[in-house]
Amino acid sequence: MEIVSMKWDVLEIPLRKPFKIAFETMDTYRGVIVKICTEEYCGYGEAAPAPRITGDTVESTVAALKRFKPLIIGRNPVKIGKIMDDLNSSLLGTPSAKAAIDFALYDILAQKLEVPLKDILGGKKDKIETSLTVDIGDLNYTLQHARKLLDAGAKVLKVKIGLNPDEDIERVRAIRKMTDAKIRVDGNQGYSLKRAMKVLREIEKFEIEFAEQPIPASEIDNLKILRESVDIPIIADESVHDSLDVLRLIGKVDGINIKLMKSGGIYEAMKMASIARAAGMKIMVGCMIETKVGITAGTHFALGIGADYADLDGYWDLTKQPYLGVEYRDGYNYVPDKPGLGVTPQ
Repeated sequence: MEIVSMKWDVLEIPLRKPFKIAFETMDTYRGVIVKICTEEYCGYGEAAPAPRITGDTVESTVAALKRFKPLIIGRNPVKIGKIMDDLNSSLLGTPSAKAAIDFALYDILAQKLEVPLKDILGGKKDKIETSLTVDIGDLNYTLQHARKLLDAGAKVLKVKIGLNPDEDIERVRAIRKMTDAKIRVDGNQGYSLKRAMKVLREIEKFEIEFAEQPIPASEIDNLKILRESVDIPIIADESVHDSLDVLRLIGKVDGINIKLMKSGGIYEAMKMASIARAAGMKIMVGCMIETKVGITAGTHFALGIGADYADLDGYWDLTKQPYLGVEYRDGYNYVPDKPGLGVTPQ
């Protein structure tokens, strides 16, 4: 079996509303869908570039895919490790382009084995509870959006914070007053260490599940200080992209957020998960704003490794869904019961 074709399409999909976090506001999804085929199977992947997190763009992703194509055609798609190592040797960075190829290869492998992808990644879970996200807005918006998500079945809310400490405290307080659902917060690097301590100490009483990346990604030692200063567990996100980052964070945080767009795909993410487990760290699987291709891949990965937490709602704000795949029911993500990723165009 060998790869005979590799194609891609650039997508641009408006969001239902602007999505605001500590360091940016987004109103449009721009990404790339990759399709890799052998004579027997076709696998799908997605690149969702995040310039301010991973340093890649749609333009750099397409350039990387053009560079990678000659390294892909004619290869045995089940030799995923060798292929990904060759891509990494060919070009540094561009993790979302690598993730798209990685997903498609794993899709083909699982189709050949006639099992859902989650089963060859460990098969530890059949469903996973995922948070739904309340982005940054005024108090009225926060309460309206939280209510909408709760009415949609949310059992876990992830509240974006990181801009205004006093407003953030009040937003979390108001959400806790309206629901007994789990609440986690995500600062997206927005606070200084001092401000993070203030906010987290104030919201401890609201039974916060954990706080994700409250301070800048580069301040690894300060993450340790923060962890030792508050009673809320600390999860690293922007501070952790690959296996070396996991090693650097041992003893400094309670857990890591693995995003396949940061890691360059499942191949590297599996190594990250193994290191984190050995170090006694919790594992969260998160996402960017993505279509169901990327979110389905992330859900398969989370189910396969038995992730502790998931934040896999990146397709919720898209005005259209070009692919079928993962489904959300009663607070949980489920993947299609079919071989491979199980995604199909619609």
